Amino acid sequence: MTSLFFKTALVIGAFALTSAAAFAVDAPPKSGTTPYTTHFVFVPKAKVDIPGVGMAEALEATGPTENTDGKPFLDKMQAKCAVVHVKSAGKEWYDGACALTDADGDVVFSTFDTRDLDKSKPEMDCGTHIITGGTGKYKGITGKEPFKCVSKDAPAGSPAGAYAIDIPHITTWEIKG
Repeated sequence: MTSLFFKTALVIGAFALTSAAAFAVDAPPKSGTTPYTTHFVFVPKAKVDIPGVGMAEALEATGPTENTDGKPFLDKMQAKCAVVHVKSAGKEWYDGACALTDADGDVVFSTFDTRDLDKSKPEMDCGTHIITGGTGKYKGITGKEPFKCVSKDAPAGSPAGAYAIDIPHITTWEIKG
């Protein structure tokens, strides 16, 4: 009986290790450029609206990432962003910060501004993320991500007032350390 229990435990342990390895994310390259798209759903959380004067809205944006070259870097991560959307004095912009979390729980953190456009990439006409750091395998990461915005229909079952935007990025990064 003890022998059967021991063999069963070994098989289950080996399976668990194999399964965990299948979901682990490989270490990223130390530098490079890659395209990816985040499929966001924006959900309103709070709003100040003074008709004829200005509006500020707090949003939470979440969604999965997809490396559009089919490579593993920045693919199948979960994005979560805190966003401020402002309309004032005839202008409109979005600012915020995002965390991209991979299957291992490691995070890439960035800030963004839709007024900051990268003139060298005119097709990326919606704003720029600045990668300011990360955890785990992304510790020491910095970079720049110009992006564009493609409006989509909100998925069925989305909260009231939610809307969807696909955001393609061209990311150039470096990991020091």
